[in-house]
Amino acid sequence: MNFFETMPIWMKAGWVFFCLAVFWILEGYYALVVKKYKKWKHAKVNMLLLVLVMIINAVFGILTVGIFVWLDANQFGILHLFDLPVWAELLLAIMVLDLIAQYGVHYLLHQVPSLWRLHIVHHSDKHVDATTGTRHHPLDFILRESFALLAVIIMGMPISFYFFYRILSVLFTYFTHANIRMPLWLDKTLSYIIVTPNMHKFHHHYQLPWTDTNYGNMLSIWDRMFGTFSYENVDDIQYGLDISDHTDDENFGVQLRIPFNKRVVSKKS
Repeated sequence: MNFFETMPIWMKAGWVFFCLAVFWILEGYYALVVKKYKKWKHAKVNMLLLVLVMIINAVFGILTVGIFVWLDANQFGILHLFDLPVWAELLLAIMVLDLIAQYGVHYLLHQVPSLWRLHIVHHSDKHVDATTGTRHHPLDFILRESFALLAVIIMGMPISFYFFYRILSVLFTYFTHANIRMPLWLDKTLSYIIVTPNMHKFHHHYQLPWTDTNYGNMLSIWDRMFGTFSYENVDDIQYGLDISDHTDDENFGVQLRIPFNKRVVSKKS
């Protein structure tokens, strides 16, 4: 775990682009949806949003170092109440982070009208592929990072656990959004435990009720536990979002302004 605690920034950034590149290449050979579109042009707005996300992530990392030091010095948090093996503490920390910083905040982003407007940017993508995983409005991402920090404080976890979780989260983000077709039996089997490409694609269907299902990022157990799991015929999925399909999903400025665009009328309001 010391490796993740001292992992240099260039290596963390490299991991992001490595995972993105791997799934970008796989999409060319094992596509789930074979549809002609200008892939590089489509990627442009998502990559620009990725730059903003990485800047926010770096700033949060700097600002929260003091919190990790305080947690360790004061032995604050659930993990300090029990004497567990490191692997058990790590597993528990990842599960809580996945529940609060992924499933929990994602659920709120869909159910709270003002937050939903921030999240529309992610769902407005009409060609979901690996780059869609990086497509978040800056305010959306700041909210996600705030919930991750809440989970860190509740658990009192060391910074190495948090960094390890971030590494896993990046992998799953590109894996679940990638336009790849896995054997149906394998995808369905894995979906009992983890979020799979097919499973997450239902969440990107252009209208309800599928839009409000499958909130998980890594573990699918939360969707199954809270009744938000869905797995139907993947060929029936249509990407985009009915309330924002009239906007240009490949225009960076348009996407940044969507939360404040009165022409995008939220069904949640």
